Amino acid sequence: MIKVSETAKKKVVELMADDGYNALTDYVRVGVKSGGCSGLSYDLKFDKEQQDGDKVFEDNGVKIIVDKKSFLYLIGTTLEYSGGLNGTGFVFNNPNANRTCGCGESFSL
Repeated sequence: MIKVSETAKKKVVELMADDGYNALTDYVRVGVKSGGCSGLSYDLKFDKEQQDGDKVFEDNGVKIIVDKKSFLYLIGTTLEYSGGLNGTGFVFNNPNANRTCGCGESFSL
């Protein structure tokens, strides 16, 4: 399961509305892809449809879909939003990551 913090929820709802998505019916698609300075990087986008094999979660009123391959890397992750001095954006608190880069956008196992 993937959890969503309260600050991330507020930002997701805002950004989905700005992009023409409905947070009540549409999804946040979270995935992992090769790349980044630590080997793997996170991918986050909005989606209106599930694909075969997707895992579907809902936490804090946010519907999340994850492809089967990415799911194993993301179990137990919390999606947060940071608006601090070190930059703004979504942050993945992933207990499976052994090493993360300074920007928090990539990781390795």
